[in-house]
Amino acid sequence: MTAKVWLGAAVVFIGLVLTAAPSPSSAVLRRPAASDIHAEYVKYLSGRDTITAYLAYPERPAPAPAVIVIHEIFGMSDFIRQTTEQLAKDGFVAIAPDLLSRRGGTPASPDSARRLIATLNPDTLTLDLDATAAYLRTVKAAQANRLGVIGFCWGGGQSFRYATNNAALRAFVVCYGPGPDAAAIARIKAKGLGVYAENDARIDAGLDGVAAAVRQAGVDYRYTVYPGVGHGFLRAREKPEVADSAWGAVVRFFRAQLGG
Repeated sequence: MTAKVWLGAAVVFIGLVLTAAPSPSSAVLRRPAASDIHAEYVKYLSGRDTITAYLAYPERPAPAPAVIVIHEIFGMSDFIRQTTEQLAKDGFVAIAPDLLSRRGGTPASPDSARRLIATLNPDTLTLDLDATAAYLRTVKAAQANRLGVIGFCWGGGQSFRYATNNAALRAFVVCYGPGPDAAAIARIKAKGLGVYAENDARIDAGLDGVAAAVRQAGVDYRYTVYPGVGHGFLRAREKPEVADSAWGAVVRFFRAQLGG
């Protein structure tokens, strides 16, 4: 059973529902076959600095909606690359910027990456994400006017924060990340989806505040707290059926908001 909360301008509904697991092809970390997608590294300017990003396209005849992928506190990783590829297989042009590009790129040591992440300026992060969105407008295979964002852990918080700063977003997904303050939440125009874990008291402690803020602001944000899993469960996959169910909900949400 999965606890779900729908939050919007008019109504709040809290209940328990059974969530059906999606097909195995929707699972995060199932590396797509080479014939399904094309993936490559790209570079583009953000101010005077160069951002490196991992870009994946679906193999399809028409342009696809676009999703920006924001990495965890560990920086660019196999998990983020594989998630970007999976989004392409699910029908989106997906791009994951290395937000440590201004610091020379993600280092090999996760501890070093965490220390560098702590030095990043929030306004500079917004500039780099804006530059990523601008780059997508040059990608002919992307419908850049149908733009979403997803982030994990630290990146989940940054996804929530970016939704407060980019009114052109149509959808944002927060995977076990903290929410911004109520004043910032009031600026959100996009619809949002939250993916949280039952065994994640540090993040879940803020959910009541997030719920009150989005309700007060009339922001359309719904979230699910998935049972029996902890922080980072989409990466760790300690319960694969739960991770697959959560990913299926993410894909359905993006398809509903962005098309496909």
